[in-house]
Amino acid sequence: MTRYEHTQTGHVIIWSLLAIVLVANTRIGGSSSHREVPLIVSIILLVTLVLFYKLRITIEGEILCASFGMGIIRKIVPIAEIAACEPIRIRWWYGWGIHLTRYGWLYNVSGLDAVAITLRNGRRFALGTDDPQGLFSEIRRLISARR
Repeated sequence: MTRYEHTQTGHVIIWSLLAIVLVANTRIGGSSSHREVPLIVSIILLVTLVLFYKLRITIEGEILCASFGMGIIRKIVPIAEIAACEPIRIRWWYGWGIHLTRYGWLYNVSGLDAVAITLRNGRRFALGTDDPQGLFSEIRRLISARR
């Protein structure tokens, strides 16, 4: 049973990467050996785009799952392992993707809103979302119901 589901699309990621691919492949002239570099860069950027164009956060049963793009890259946490959570504002320079911040690992595709999650073992991470209050409320409700 799905208790919570929200998908955020990284529009800036999509348009930025597509623009770079377009510019890299519209070079006029040049030797054939130099055409391989834009092609390789374009392939890498397109793979990155497929992997990170959206972030889907679900709570199904007792499992919190945040999955990027097609779902190959994801973070899965049992609700029973969550000790606390809070909505937060992240810094603009934290950017997008997966990286270490003062809140622990941040999973983000767009915006400045997130939910910081602290696990029972003390580890922390944050999930970027444009629905921080909805995600926070559902996690808090499930934590309270377990007590």
